[in-house]
Order: sequence, then structure tokens, then C-alpha cells
Amino acid sequence: MNTNEENLDPKEENVEVPDTPETDNLSTEETVTDEMEEEPAKQEEKETVSEEKKEEKRGFFGKKNRKEEELKKKVEELEEQKKELNNKYLHLYSEFDNYKKRTNREKLELIETASEKVILNLLPVIDDFERAIKANEKLEDVTVLKEGFNLIYNKLIQLLKRFDVTEIEAKGEDFDTDLHEAVTHFPAPTEEEKGKVMDVTEKGYKIKGKVIRYAKVVVGQ
Repeated sequence: MNTNEENLDPKEENVEVPDTPETDNLSTEETVTDEMEEEPAKQEEKETVSEEKKEEKRGFFGKKNRKEEELKKKVEELEEQKKELNNKYLHLYSEFDNYKKRTNREKLELIETASEKVILNLLPVIDDFERAIKANEKLEDVTVLKEGFNLIYNKLIQLLKRFDVTEIEAKGEDFDTDLHEAVTHFPAPTEEEKGKVMDVTEKGYKIKGKVIRYAKVVVGQ
């Protein structure tokens, strides 16, 4: 019993008890110190991130503004081109309208001038007819009368030739609807005359190759 009591007596033995509170205080102080040291770094990181975001926003809006300015410039350029094209169109339209009016006026003047020229050339023929009529009042020789008419006729034919007026060949030719107008059909005396012009009731004429009057003919069948 005494042996156990001696062993259990704390006074007789130097037992070292660990100082737990002191260790805890040190670790707490170190943690607080670390946290205090970390807070400025985190704050700096946050400020850096916020600045980067601001820069990104500024860059985004800057690009947007540049694009809007470029679009505005393009729109202005297109408007200018539109005005120029519109002015050119109006100018060309007015020129074409003036050209059309001028050509129409020139055509009318040409027609009037052409008819005037023809009439001026026909007047001498009329004068010849008037002289012939007057001379024939007391004329007894028929031969002279015939010669006078032939002269006037030949003069008129020459006048028509000067204006490129030519007679359409018809009698004995194959019937051609582009040149002839059939007034009647008549039985052909021979097989070769079928489909050919047998007689001409009214002569046809062309001017510079264009038919101005179809020849009225009798066609064999």
C-alpha cells in the first residue's frame, strides 16, 4: 500500500504538463498574421481584375463606336453616290428627251422638204402639159400631138427615176404576193403560164426597193 501511495504522490515526482493554451495562442496569432498579410494581396488581385474588366469594357465600347462611325461614313458615301447617279440619270433623261424631240422635228422637216422637192420637180411637167393642151387647141396633125405626149411622159419617168422610183416588173413574171396583188384569175392557155401574171391592170412602183404600190394583176391558173 505504501509503495503505491508513494508512486502516486505528485509532490515526489516532477511531471511536466504540456502548456496547451500557450501553443494555441501562438497558432492563432500566426493565422491572424497570415490572414492580415493575405488581405492586401487579395485586394490587389480584386483591383487588378476590376481594372482588367474596365479595360475590356472600354475596349468593347470603343470597338462598337468605331464600327458605328465606319457604318455612318459608308452610309454617307452611299448617299453621295445615290445623289450623283440620280443627277446623271436626270441629265441623261433630259438629253434623251431633247434628242427625241429634235429627231421628230427633223423627220417632219425632212418629210416636208422631200415633198417640197418632189412638187418643185413636178411643176415643169405640169407646165409642159399646160402648153401642150393650149397648143393642141388648134392642132390638126395627130402625129405632133402624139410626140408631145410622149415627150412629157418620158420627162415624168426621168423625174421619177431621179427619186429612185422604179416600176415593178409584172407581166410574164411568177406571181409574187410581195410585189403583186391578184385582182382575178384566168385559165392559163398553156401549162407554163399557170401561176404567172398574164396581164397588168395597174402598174406597181417601188422607191429605193420598198414597194409603195402593188401591181394589180391577172393570174393564170
